[in-house]
Amino acid sequence: MMHPGGERIQKRDKLLKRSKFLYLARYGHSVHNRYFVVAYCSNRFGRPRLGVTVTRKIGGAVVRNRLKRIVREYFRRHRHQIGESRDINVIAKKAAANVSTGQAFAALEYLFGKIREHTD
Repeated sequence: MMHPGGERIQKRDKLLKRSKFLYLARYGHSVHNRYFVVAYCSNRFGRPRLGVTVTRKIGGAVVRNRLKRIVREYFRRHRHQIGESRDINVIAKKAAANVSTGQAFAALEYLFGKIREHTD
């Protein structure tokens, strides 16, 4: 089934292993704003891959799952603009607990713009 606005995120487009998240934290570059920290580095797969980290200190399961859905939806809609061959981990800050979808999209647009500037 096609989703409005593009394809669904497939398993190959996700960061799933703890070792990849730790590698990004240790060796990746990062940019941040009030709501999110984005750690990123290049990969050898020819496509951007996404990981999302939302810890329990952010809020309950409803809040955490909502933030993960927002980040995944942003990635799904804009992955063609992100560029190729990047592993990306979006980490939510506590301030993101009460963010609206529009504010979150604006914050993510700013951060992904910074990533594009860094690599262009």
